[in-house]
Amino acid sequence: MSTRRPDPLAQVSDFDIRLLRIFRSVVESGGFSAAESALGIGRSAISQQMSDLEQRLGLRLCQRGRAGFSLTEEGREVYQSSLQLLSALESFRTEVNGLHRHLRGELNIGLTDNLVTLPHMRITHALSHLKERGPDVHINIRMVAPNEVEQGVLDGSLHVGVVPQANALSGLEYQPLYSERSLLYCAVGHPLFYVDDGQLDDTRLAEQEAIAPTFRLPADVQAHYQALRCTASASDREGMAFLILTGRYIGYLPDHYASFWVQQGRLRALKPLSRFYDLSLVTVTRKGRRPHLVLESFLESLAATR
Repeated sequence: MSTRRPDPLAQVSDFDIRLLRIFRSVVESGGFSAAESALGIGRSAISQQMSDLEQRLGLRLCQRGRAGFSLTEEGREVYQSSLQLLSALESFRTEVNGLHRHLRGELNIGLTDNLVTLPHMRITHALSHLKERGPDVHINIRMVAPNEVEQGVLDGSLHVGVVPQANALSGLEYQPLYSERSLLYCAVGHPLFYVDDGQLDDTRLAEQEAIAPTFRLPADVQAHYQALRCTASASDREGMAFLILTGRYIGYLPDHYASFWVQQGRLRALKPLSRFYDLSLVTVTRKGRRPHLVLESFLESLAATR
């Protein structure tokens, strides 16, 4: 019973591809000596690597000696096949690189409300850069409360979110973005609106009806609300602004968000040198997420806008 000889080339390795590139250069240069300058290696090294390729393929590829360099019949066929292989590899490299240059797909991003007035505008700049890189990318923005942003990232309906930093949830990754300062405000019509800061002691402030947020906040920030008499609540900063502007409540708002009403004379900050807190905003993504080229491009752009 005859036994079948195993194929000498069960798989093509990186080493094989490197040898085939050398073989192509030798053939196109017309011999070992002529290929030295093209390859930047000596004739003995070329000869050794050609021998390695022949041994790897189990074929005699060329004749070399006093009569000069010439391909065998098998060598001519291997040369033609190597051109097809190397051309396919180059096409693959070009197409993959093209995917990076021409992004396609969607970016679903969840944002805490009222970040657009931040002077940093890092999110705006990153979205602009993403759209420049991928004109066909479809961007979907969902403006929801921070807990809904985190839940959306967890369940996969959102690719990325931006929320105030609080206790980290399992399954999510958080990266610092920037910080915003919040001041304690009241509106025109409130009893404290025209009271000098020097007359506003802690007791008087604690007597006023105030607003508490229902979204998660760090313990040091929560302490600022615990010092107030919170008789109303809001799920986001816009809701807090609505209530403050009634002239019936005091409450904290980001200074960049409140500045529009301050300039109109409708809001004023109460004791801004002492009644404030700084809150970090973070990007949130899901741990162990699948590779997503559009998302990674957005995160890279976001990191580059520091």
